[in-house]
Amino acid sequence: MTVMPSLRDPVDAQTPRSRAALVERYREVRRFTETLCAPLETEDYVVQPMPDASPAKWHLAHSSWFFETFVLKPHAPRYHEIDPAYAYLFNSYYVQAGARHCRDQRGMVTRPTVSQTYAYRAHVDQQVEDLLVGADEPLLEALAPLVTLGTHHEQQHQELLITDVKYLFSRNPLRPAYDARAAPEPPSKAPSLKWASFPGGLREVGHSGSGFCFDNETPRHPEYVEPFRLASRPVTNGEYLEFIGDGGYDRADLWVSDGWAEASRQEWRAPLYWEREGRTWQLFTTDGMQRLDPEEPVCHVSYYEADAYARWRGARLASETEWEVAAEKCALEGHFVESHRCHPRPAGGRGALLQLYGDIWEWTRSPYAPYPGFQPLPGALGEYNGKFMCNQFVLRGGSCATSITHIRPTYRNFFHPHCRWQFSGMRLAADGG
Repeated sequence: MTVMPSLRDPVDAQTPRSRAALVERYREVRRFTETLCAPLETEDYVVQPMPDASPAKWHLAHSSWFFETFVLKPHAPRYHEIDPAYAYLFNSYYVQAGARHCRDQRGMVTRPTVSQTYAYRAHVDQQVEDLLVGADEPLLEALAPLVTLGTHHEQQHQELLITDVKYLFSRNPLRPAYDARAAPEPPSKAPSLKWASFPGGLREVGHSGSGFCFDNETPRHPEYVEPFRLASRPVTNGEYLEFIGDGGYDRADLWVSDGWAEASRQEWRAPLYWEREGRTWQLFTTDGMQRLDPEEPVCHVSYYEADAYARWRGARLASETEWEVAAEKCALEGHFVESHRCHPRPAGGRGALLQLYGDIWEWTRSPYAPYPGFQPLPGALGEYNGKFMCNQFVLRGGSCATSITHIRPTYRNFFHPHCRWQFSGMRLAADGG
């Protein structure tokens, strides 16, 4: 099914406006993380299949560490830690918050156990809720933005948990399914690709207003865009198969130099999780191995692959400014993690632009850089986004593993151009209105 705004506006849910709403938002997000872990067995929580992918247990603990470090320790004088060593084990990259365990060795941390990790979460949850309920108005005003940031931080880790578990299971010869709760949907056909035209001019992009956003979405500022066109839907598996069949992975003229070197070194011949058996292509999904559906959006491609495909089609990737301008009046609807089926589906619906939100993150051609006048948050929280503004590219729109209460038109995701384990795909763009 398509997850759409229903009981409440998902954008409003991003920024609680009362004490009760803040407490409930905190509970909802924390509970949903554990809901996503419900299909896992104890052994699944611990393994780290590659340095970029963290164990599920670490995600559970780190998101708790965030609230402990930035909410409880500064604002709850009577707070006591379960174990001071957790501050070292579960810090990620916040240098100002203290020393950290090596990222690529998180899978070595068998203790605390999974049950102890859940006890740690329960301890932090009780303390945060007690603090919020008992806070006077000035303290609540100080806590609200920190707790709200923490819930959105946890939602980022919910998506990472899904992508990391998927990568972990793909390395298992048994190819286990992650979650069998959602029944497969009947096959559907993606609509023919069309082009939507947009005029050039001076436009404003970036977040504005009182709702939540990350610091990298600000400040709102003017940018000039030339007339451009955007494809009505993302590129499909069937269309990408044509690229493979035409020798796309063998043509250096289609690739930027770094991309050609990476593809050659890694021996890429198809997107991540694709496997060929004779003349038949299969791919690994959160439901296990499936026959490749040519109508679904192509997924798990790097920026390099997306850029090469666009060149092959005589097109290009959109800039993030073009993407945001195009998305301004599009409804926030699509397939999100709340559906419990973390796999992109064929484009559907009506309108000039389909699947802008959910299903797959869309690579843009924009390097991840600060907006004019950008100022990071003070202290250790300033390390959240700003220090990564180098050597990465921006993705837009969210994916099937993103929460609908987390995504916005101005949301800037970012990854290194070689990364493929996220739900990343592409939408074509071209010059001219």
